Amino acid sequence: MNRSHPSARVEGNWKQLKGKVKEQWGKLTDDDLDVIAGKRDQLEGKIQERYGIEEDKAKTDVDTWYDRQTW
Repeated sequence: MNRSHPSARVEGNWKQLKGKVKEQWGKLTDDDLDVIAGKRDQLEGKIQERYGIEEDKAKTDVDTWYDRQTW
């Protein structure tokens, strides 16, 4: 699988993925999801903000979540 630009896949499928993101990170609001709009950096930032975790932990969590997705 080519993972050189995984954020493009997330952005392109954002409407479908919003539900999965909300399941994983339930503290994210609908407004947060609208701001994120499939952008990985925004997702990581909102996770940091809502969960009070460090940047590295947010990146690791997003990587782990992304790797579990079936495309």
